Amino acid sequence: MESSASPSKEEFLREFGNCYGYPDGPKSIDEIRATEFKRLQGKVYLDHAGATLYSEKQMEEVTKDLLSNVYGNPHSQNDSSTATSDLISEARQQVLRYFKASLKDYKCIFTSGATGALKLVGEFFPWSEESHFMYTLENHNSVLGIREYALNKGATVFAVDAENNECQYDKTHCCQSSYIKFVKHNIQRRSQYVSRQNTQNGGLSGEVYNMFAFPSECSFSGQKFPLDIVNLIKGDTSIIMGGQHKSGSRCMVLVDAAKGCATDPPNLEKYPADFVVFSFYKIFGYPTGLGALLVRNDAAHLLKKTYFSGGTVSASISDMDFIRRRESVEQLFEDGTASFLSIAAIRHGFNIIDSLSIAAISRHTSSLASYTRKKMSELKHENGIDVCAIYGGENHELGPTIAFNLRREDRSWVGSREVEKLASLSGVHLRTGCFCNPGACAKYLGLSHSDLISNYEAGHVCWDDNDVINGKPTGAVRISFGYMSTYEDSEQFMQFLESSFMSKSKKPFENGMVSTVKALQLSGSIQLKSITIYPIKSCSGFNTQRWPLGNVGLKYDREWLLKGPSGEILTQKKVPEMNSICTLVDLKLDKLYVESPKCKEKLEISLLLGTSNIVEEIDVYGYRYQVHSYDADINAWFTRAIGRSCTLVRCTSSQYRFCKNDTIGSTGMCRENRSQLSFANEAQLLLVSEDSVLDLNSRLSSKIQKEKCLNVDAMRFRPNLVISGSKPYSEDNWRSLKIGNAHFTSLGGCNRCEMINLSSISGRVHKLKEPLLTLASYRRNKGKILFGILLRYEDETGEEEGLMNGDRWLHVGQEVYQTN
Repeated sequence: MESSASPSKEEFLREFGNCYGYPDGPKSIDEIRATEFKRLQGKVYLDHAGATLYSEKQMEEVTKDLLSNVYGNPHSQNDSSTATSDLISEARQQVLRYFKASLKDYKCIFTSGATGALKLVGEFFPWSEESHFMYTLENHNSVLGIREYALNKGATVFAVDAENNECQYDKTHCCQSSYIKFVKHNIQRRSQYVSRQNTQNGGLSGEVYNMFAFPSECSFSGQKFPLDIVNLIKGDTSIIMGGQHKSGSRCMVLVDAAKGCATDPPNLEKYPADFVVFSFYKIFGYPTGLGALLVRNDAAHLLKKTYFSGGTVSASISDMDFIRRRESVEQLFEDGTASFLSIAAIRHGFNIIDSLSIAAISRHTSSLASYTRKKMSELKHENGIDVCAIYGGENHELGPTIAFNLRREDRSWVGSREVEKLASLSGVHLRTGCFCNPGACAKYLGLSHSDLISNYEAGHVCWDDNDVINGKPTGAVRISFGYMSTYEDSEQFMQFLESSFMSKSKKPFENGMVSTVKALQLSGSIQLKSITIYPIKSCSGFNTQRWPLGNVGLKYDREWLLKGPSGEILTQKKVPEMNSICTLVDLKLDKLYVESPKCKEKLEISLLLGTSNIVEEIDVYGYRYQVHSYDADINAWFTRAIGRSCTLVRCTSSQYRFCKNDTIGSTGMCRENRSQLSFANEAQLLLVSEDSVLDLNSRLSSKIQKEKCLNVDAMRFRPNLVISGSKPYSEDNWRSLKIGNAHFTSLGGCNRCEMINLSSISGRVHKLKEPLLTLASYRRNKGKILFGILLRYEDETGEEEGLMNGDRWLHVGQEVYQTN
């Protein structure tokens, strides 16, 4: 293998060869990828912290098991029920062995996942007004949610930083062991309980139970927390009680192993935590929706459950307050019928892990993460600025996870969503955001409480596109390795970073951006080559030789849209079948004609609004529109055309329009009734230059492509206006223009998305990587991939006057003039 390896792989193997792969396993890592993960060909999957992948062999064994055996409801005594009960019992033992937990000390309770297990603990834990809930700042939201139960019962709650360094003991600010220091954050307590505590003069009303929660591995940075914390907390309750020793006070420890369980499961024989939670799909990919709570027997009896259900009782009477619960811990807490077919699948996942050994998996994934982290830290722009800002790692052991952000050569941040979009185009699967870990996110990104609140008030929420606010990232990029990850995954990821984000020397105009001076020196005739109207948003449009303008741009352009049963706006991104719907507006007959290959009859819709149309208001991407809806027959036609339930609506008024902006490439909104938008995404019209398309095609042709169709035409970009006769990309610097006698203002470049990668081939819509991937290589500006310009029509005549004298009509062949 080494003899045929590239120099970079030889370097990797020299340093990590003893850790990489599975020399003692049934297959090498290359054989595992080639035979068990064929679906990953051409893909780089680096989100194992989010969900690792199941193997083909694993799923074959699961399928064979389910097809060969009869598993019935375990709440009975027949043969199929007994088979299921035996299978569940065996599965519990296999889980306990994985965590080195003895049967006499621990029970395994199956749950819907790690979150379900955490909710169970938080809900049934015996909180009181004397209780303390202490947790590390770097915890998943599902752990933080426990504090609601604690606070509602009057408990004191606070987060801590766990640091691996010596400190002097100071009960006000920190508590310490020989090498672990806990630095407290703000104390949280419901106000009604604070006033009550001030009148009690301390003292315990009885035995008090406290809880300390921490992850075995941080889901944000991959930092591994020392499991010695378990023994430290259980041995010294004063740490959680603010330095005070109180008799009758016990501290229970909860370990969130959801992230760490796949490569380094906690050893409960050595670190006897009271509660451990995890999900199975994090370990071997399948099944999802199944996890477990491992609970020490003495801790299990503290959990006070109120609700009872099928399977949890020994006896009950329907019309009398009589209930006797099961004594078995597992049966007591597993409400209803267990997900026994999913439980049947986990043994096949564990068989895969056991065949490789968890120790080998840990070494393998760590070698890849360490090498990649090293290579990322070496990336620099030409001016010496680091490309990657990597989070975590100082004085801490790290798991196979790397959290980072990217900087441009001017030190500004590349937005994480920009990274994710470009990664998708390159076949790289990664994750962005805060990963449901707000404490770690704020800590590593340097976000204060005021930053977080102001970001939210500015509209930022989880999973949105607001990735940089006031010059600071709101989230990060995360890659993570799994047992089937390879060196090639790391190499291709590094190539993606280098090609997409490292600054390079560029020849003049190599990036397709034409200078303003050059643009103003253009000579020759620029003509309007085509006009296209798209009456129904995201459906096919029609070309015309001449067309009237109105106060929303081209008349009837994107005046209709289809919405789903829940009010969602339907587009080709979600419903590719919309591309096959053809439209035509006949101005003389006042008709909209619509055709579809799935409908025999052509649909005719009158342009004249009748009194029978229902008027309503709808929300479209955050803006309010007054619309007219249509009858059941028309909606049924469109439902057949796209193969899903939908309704057609027509825009009659909009409250918003786009305003001229001082910065090319950006757009702004203002309230003004003079010029309105229909259902267009950003502006009234989109203009594309045929010469810019030709330049793009020359770049596509020069690349080694695997796509069948290399060249694209202007219509791929769904423009309203196509011009010819200009220099490529000269339109970038136009501020205003005139076509015939009509005046337009440029609102800047159009930010392109995956929509332009949809191509209709032989009547079927295919999602390709081009041309967006190539455009991203030379037309990216501050996170936007620009192609074509957005226009606003400047109406300088009354509508009737303009239509009468022809000033409000565009004609193919008219000359296009810059007026800026």
